[in-house]
Amino acid sequence: MGLNSLWYCLRQTFVSLNRNCWLGVASTAMIAVTLVILGTFLLVAVNAGHFMRSIESTVEINVFLEDGADVRDLRQRLDGLQGVEQYTFVSKEQALRELKKSFGEKSDLLAGFEGENNPLPDSFRVKAQEAGLVPALAHQISFFPGVNKVRYGEEYVERLVEVVRWVNVIALGAVILLAAAAVFLIVTTIRLSLVAREDEVGIMKYLGASNWFVRSPFMMEGMFVGLAGALIAVTVLGWAYYCLLVELQGVDLIFFLRPVTDRETLGPLFLGLLGLGVLMGGVGSWISLRKFLRV
Repeated sequence: MGLNSLWYCLRQTFVSLNRNCWLGVASTAMIAVTLVILGTFLLVAVNAGHFMRSIESTVEINVFLEDGADVRDLRQRLDGLQGVEQYTFVSKEQALRELKKSFGEKSDLLAGFEGENNPLPDSFRVKAQEAGLVPALAHQISFFPGVNKVRYGEEYVERLVEVVRWVNVIALGAVILLAAAAVFLIVTTIRLSLVAREDEVGIMKYLGASNWFVRSPFMMEGMFVGLAGALIAVTVLGWAYYCLLVELQGVDLIFFLRPVTDRETLGPLFLGLLGLGVLMGGVGSWISLRKFLRV
């Protein structure tokens, strides 16, 4: 596209926006509302994913050893096992100290279990890279020589994996539906603008204008409207999320209930909303123009 054509498209875009000022404002507002809803759901999904990953990080496999088990050999086997994030050896003496600590003031009940009378076994606490790997890892570890029992809270882990799977499916489905609804909204609003300019488009086509030449100003208009709506949505969402974080600063939350604050996660999300607004504006204009270009 030459500079003259680009200047013509930009001029026509702003002339159209000025001529259909209220329609442009209404379209921008509706896109902003749609993106606020979509962005809110994405923030909820991001925090839900953070919550689920935090829960996953607490899942451990407790590997109880037989008396006289070769700990060095078991360490080597765990080092070579794929899916293991880290592991810790817990001697029977350490296990007894932790048990006494958990009993608190009633730790005297465990008096007399020190030394040779300690009934607790040596063990390993194994963390998997993902909660979904825990059952398979536990099954493999149970066949290692010197392993007596393996426990990881089977029912709890299976429910957690199921919840994570459904959260991901619901989040993906909701995002697709909301994005489709936003595109439909843009198509409808831009088509209203095009109806008023149908004769203008027809005259340009009869004069030999190419589809791309006719389409460019309308696509720029749609992208500009989409960008304006996205900027409003990102500003509103960012301000609301910041206020929420300020309110929660004084609340003593458990670590896995704390909201996501890192820029590496939130930055791409808000930039993605801006890009999505521009993309939906362009796609909506493209779809709206298909009918009017069939002259």
